[in-house]
Parts: sequence; structure tokens; C-alpha cells
Amino acid sequence: MSTRETWFEDNRANWDDRAALHEASGYGIEELVTDPAHLSPEVAQDRDRIGDLTGLDVIHLQCHLGIDTVSLSRLGTRRVVGVDLSPESLRRARPIADRAGADIEYVEANVYDARAAVGGSFDFVYTSLGVLCWLPDVAEWAGVIASLLRPGGRFLIRDDHPMLMTIGEDVSDGLRIEQPYFERHEPLTWDEVGSYVETPQDAPEFTHGVNHQWSHSIGEILTAVLGAGLVLDSFEETPYSAWTPWPDLMVREGERHRLREDPDRLAMQFVLTAHRPG
Repeated sequence: MSTRETWFEDNRANWDDRAALHEASGYGIEELVTDPAHLSPEVAQDRDRIGDLTGLDVIHLQCHLGIDTVSLSRLGTRRVVGVDLSPESLRRARPIADRAGADIEYVEANVYDARAAVGGSFDFVYTSLGVLCWLPDVAEWAGVIASLLRPGGRFLIRDDHPMLMTIGEDVSDGLRIEQPYFERHEPLTWDEVGSYVETPQDAPEFTHGVNHQWSHSIGEILTAVLGAGLVLDSFEETPYSAWTPWPDLMVREGERHRLREDPDRLAMQFVLTAHRPG
């Protein structure tokens, strides 16, 4: 295998382990399957940006357990496809969709191979959260997005802000920039057991800790989207996060988290919408 293939094989094994852990943690699954009107927090917060999906074909890239995928299917869609590189994620996503009464096509594929793996074109492409850090080339990714969209089709991404991702884990002396901001060919490689959810006592064994991640600046992301021929409709940066990287420094507000002191000093997420010209 090439070096890039090895990186993705490591990440696939890592996300297979995360899938089991995330399902065991709850992950909002029961709320989704017991309430036919329930939407995931990620989809709910962007409901206005997503707009009317009645009768539209939708694809969700890097869909993991499909919690957001099921939520999208509840907005009147005609066809919904979820794509993920982790077979274990999709093995668990399918019965969740069945229990929720959602008709979803799940396709196992690297996001870079999504165009070749999925037939047809789409009115709406969605991806969120914690997605771009797993991809080495943001320009190539944007090209895939454009190739999946019909003329006039729309795209939405909400993700962790690249400035957030530069801050180190040790914040005992305050927030310090320790990781790269700009895209590099070589990844940041970690070997750590666990994920971003609290680990239940009876959680499945986590054996594939090695994972590889990449940085992408805001300028690189915007340039990639425009370079793929998409038209930028909106771009927003926010001081809120979906998770708590530094529990001692943060407070929770509903489903969101922010710095306890001076939250406006650090962007934690961004959300971008664009469309393919008609």
C-alpha cells in the first residue's frame, strides 16, 4: 500500500473501534428512534440553512453512525445516501436507520472515492462535524463535493474551526498554539485509546489507537470551495463548540460549549454554505 493508503487504513480501524464505543455511549440514538420528529443537534442548529429538502436527493459524507443522516431524511427528502469509510460504523448505522423508520442507502467508501462509489447526482451535500481533519487534501475534497452536485445543488459544512485545532491539550498556563494551522502533506499522528465521548464501564475494547489528522486553514478551505467551481453563499465563524476540549476552561449552554472567560477570543466552529451554478 502507498503511504496515503496506510494512513486511511489506520483511520478506518480507529473509526471501527470508535463506532462500537460511540454506540455504547448512547450517542443520541434512543432519542432518534423513539421520537419520529427528533433531529440531531447538528442538523437542528442548521435547520434554516439546510432549508426545504422536500423531494430532494441528499448525500451525507463521512456519516459515521448516521444520526445526522436519519435527521436529514426527516426533512422531506426523496433519496438519502450516507457515505463512510468505516464498515463497522455502517454496520451499526443500518439497524439504527431501520429502528428509526428511515430509508437510507449506506455506502462504504473513502470520501475521495464517493463520486465513483455512488450513482446519480444530488441536490444537497452535507457534512458535519469533525470531518476535514481526517482528510489530507482539502482541494481534492472540494472537487468531490462539486462532482456530486447537480447544477443548482447546495452544499453545507459545519466543522471545528482550524484555530481551535491549533491549541494544545495542556492549558494549565492558558491557551497556547502548538499545532499547525496550515495544510501539510504529512499528518499529525496520534496513538490514543478512546474517543471524544465518555467511555462507559462496559464499553467494547478499543485496540486501534493510531490515527492521522491534518490541518486546513480557513483560507485553504474557502479557496478549495471556490476553486472547485462552487459559489459561496454564506460563511460564519462562532465561539461555540459541540464538545469540551478543555473542561476546566469551558461552560455548557444547551447543546453548545464556550470558553468561560472571554469567549470571543477564539473561534471554535465555522459553517459554510455554497452552491453549484445552474
